[in-house]
Formats: sequence, C-alpha cells, structure tokens
Amino acid sequence: MEKKLVQEMNAQITKEFYSAYLYLSMVAYFDKESLDGCSHWMKMQAQEELIHGMKIFNYLSEIGTPITLGPIDKPNLKFSSVEDVFKKTLAHEKKVTASINNLYDLAQKAKDSATVIFLQWFVTEQIEEEKNPTDILAKLKHIGTQPAGILILDKELATRPQPVVATTASA
Repeated sequence: MEKKLVQEMNAQITKEFYSAYLYLSMVAYFDKESLDGCSHWMKMQAQEELIHGMKIFNYLSEIGTPITLGPIDKPNLKFSSVEDVFKKTLAHEKKVTASINNLYDLAQKAKDSATVIFLQWFVTEQIEEEKNPTDILAKLKHIGTQPAGILILDKELATRPQPVVATTASA
C-alpha cells in the first residue's frame, strides 16, 4: 500500500475511535437530561463507530500493512438541546464522509483495487450515517419545542438495535 494511503488509513482508525468518544459525550448529555432513548441511540452510534475503526484495523492487519494508532482527542462540545446534539452529529458525519471520500480517491489514484473495493463499503455506509441524523432533525423540526413530541421521539430512538460486529475486514 502506498505510504500516503497507509498514513491516511491509520488516521481514519483514530477518527472512527474519536467519533465513538464524541458520541459518548452526547450519551452523557442525554443521561443528564434523562432522555434514555436518545442516550441509547447514541450508545449504539458509538458502538458502530468502534466497529468501523476495527474494520479498518482488521483490513490493514490482514494485508500486512503497519498499523499506527494515534491519540484520541477529547471532545470539547457543549450541548444545549436535542436538536443541537443532532446538528453536531450531522456536521461530524459530513466530516467523516469527506475523510472516507479522500481515502477512496487516494486508493483509486494509487491503483490499489483491493482498498478501493474495501472502502466502497464505507462510502455506502456514510449515506446512512448522514441520513439518520438528517431524519431525526426533520422530526425535531415538526416537534418544535413541544415536550411531548421530544418524549415520543425519545421513546422511538430507544428502539435502535445493537450494531452487528464485523470479525474480519471483509465482513
């Protein structure tokens, strides 16, 4: 694998783990607000991000590419409302999408077909990653400031299923 692509793939592992850490900070906010469904949804999101990071880790390991883990920054976000949390979630996922697209472009330029194919899963996954908070924000727009609506949404978000753990890069 080309040196620049190796560096960026390793950096993406750190970004995925940071995403999990960021979403755990959102869990803490929702726990403080007694919004158990929102908290559950973010816990599942954090777990999903760990799975994404491990998927890249496993891929690099399987193809014999050196793995270098970077430091995970402390999230420094403050949250003021459910809407604020999901706006920040969407903004973050857009950054992740840009990072994944950059990796995909680097793999294509390097003519690294295996990595291009591997990254296709992430390109597709990011559609869902942006759609979920977008849909929640649309519901919040309809709810406005009605507390009953927030509680109904909270109950709905509590039904998010546990993410599936990939044991190999190809899973």
